[in-house]
Amino acid sequence: MSHHPLVNLARAAIAAYVRTGRVLEPPSDLPPDLPERAAVFVTLHTPTGELRGCIGTIAPTEPTLAEQVIQEAIAAATMDPRFPPVTPEEVEDLDIHVDILSPPEPVDSPAELDPKKYGVIVEAGRRRGLLLPDIPGVDTVETQLMFARRKAGIGPHDPVRLSRFTVTRLT
Repeated sequence: MSHHPLVNLARAAIAAYVRTGRVLEPPSDLPPDLPERAAVFVTLHTPTGELRGCIGTIAPTEPTLAEQVIQEAIAAATMDPRFPPVTPEEVEDLDIHVDILSPPEPVDSPAELDPKKYGVIVEAGRRRGLLLPDIPGVDTVETQLMFARRKAGIGPHDPVRLSRFTVTRLT
């Protein structure tokens, strides 16, 4: 099964980092149809489908999309506080998704959300929570907002600003 070049890049970045501690140099031959810079999430699953790591950004922080994917892939493999770091033996068997996020757009009400189509960002003061779209078990706007609030440490009745975004999911 062939994977998208950015998924291959994420795997190579994880392999280089967990095996040698080296941060991969970004390649220059990525497909031309990709944005120059974008917010990215990298999600890792085990061969049995269990989450193994997920880290990303709300806005681009690296000069190029390739560098963003490398950074988020390494972070998902080694910095997700929910999991021990990925071992060199695990790398080849990981199921890796790279999500490229559209710029967030503010929405006025939850009626403009759809957990299958849009990710959501909730903000209250300096606290901010993000939930990607199309997550198994997140079938309603209420559930999506509950998880996003919980991630940010925002109470269920605290006022929040809402934004939505779409993702291009690469596998």
